[in-house]
Amino acid sequence: MTFDVGVALTWILFLALFPISFFWLRRAWRIVVRHDFSEVGLKRGVPPANPAKFAPFTAAVNLIGGGVILFVILGVLAGALGYESWSAIAGSTIWCKFIADFIVSRHAHPTGWGRKRKTEESAGAAGK
Repeated sequence: MTFDVGVALTWILFLALFPISFFWLRRAWRIVVRHDFSEVGLKRGVPPANPAKFAPFTAAVNLIGGGVILFVILGVLAGALGYESWSAIAGSTIWCKFIADFIVSRHAHPTGWGRKRKTEESAGAAGK
């Protein structure tokens, strides 16, 4: 095996799996066991109005993602997964977790589309 750019990127990806798995499993632990909802559904660093409502979804996303990455790490160390398999599983898991976190954060912070309600219209007129 010669050391080239592909081998370097493979090692970078594999070594990055360790902290990724640690942080995702730690975040799931904080949500489930410690009931710390400070990282649930953040949008631009701002938590939602009711983070406890979205905590189970965020915990599930982090637990599943961290578990799959941990499975990949153990599979590579045991020699059970080839390069194509583990890199595909790890890459797909990382992207799916980012997309799922994005969906949860956007669902936790709904946009104010459509017509305003009468209470909002009267509050807006009173503030002018």
